Amino acid sequence: MDTGRQPLWQEEPAVRRRMADPVRTAAVRAVIIVALTLIQAMVAFLCTLAGSWFAFPAVLSTVGSTVVATWAVLDVWVTRQVWVQRNGVQSQPSSTARELRRERRRARRQQRREARKGPSRIDRAAA
Repeated sequence: MDTGRQPLWQEEPAVRRRMADPVRTAAVRAVIIVALTLIQAMVAFLCTLAGSWFAFPAVLSTVGSTVVATWAVLDVWVTRQVWVQRNGVQSQPSSTARELRRERRRARRQQRREARKGPSRIDRAAA
C-alpha cells in the first residue's frame, strides 16, 4: 500500500571519509576536556560573582585546565599529522577541476607532438 509519502529517513553517502582511529580518539578526548574546562570556567565565574571562598581555587584550576585543553587540541593536530605521514593520504579524484587539468595537459601534449611533427628539416633549411 503506497501512500505517496516520502520516507522519514533517507540514507545519504558520507561527504567526508571517516577519521583514522587514533585521530578520532584524540579528538573525542579533546572535546571532553574542553567541555569540562568550559564548565569549570563557568563555575569559577559564578563563584566569583557570588563571593564564595571556592572562587580562588576554581580560577586556579581553570587556568590549569585551559593549559591541558590547549595541549589536548594540539594533540589532535599532531596525531593527525603523524597519521598522514605514516599512512599517506588516500585521495579520490572527486573534483571536476582535476579532470579539466588532465584535459588541458592532454591538449598541450598533443600540441607539442604536432609541433614536433611539423615541417621537415628540408623545409626549414629552404626557408
